[in-house]
Amino acid sequence: MTLESRIESLKSRHAELESRIADEDQRPRPDADVMMRLKREKLRLKEELERLRTAEHA
Repeated sequence: MTLESRIESLKSRHAELESRIADEDQRPRPDADVMMRLKREKLRLKEELERLRTAEHA
């Protein structure tokens, strides 16, 4: 997998997590544990994206 395709894959997963977080938040009683897990994963992906983008431009 090339660096560019890895970045695109992470962007796609990040967008999917945003959607899942929004869906969970719209529920009458959002599950705090699920929200926390989704947000942690989203942050991890964001950090990995930043590392890869930095490496791409180095």
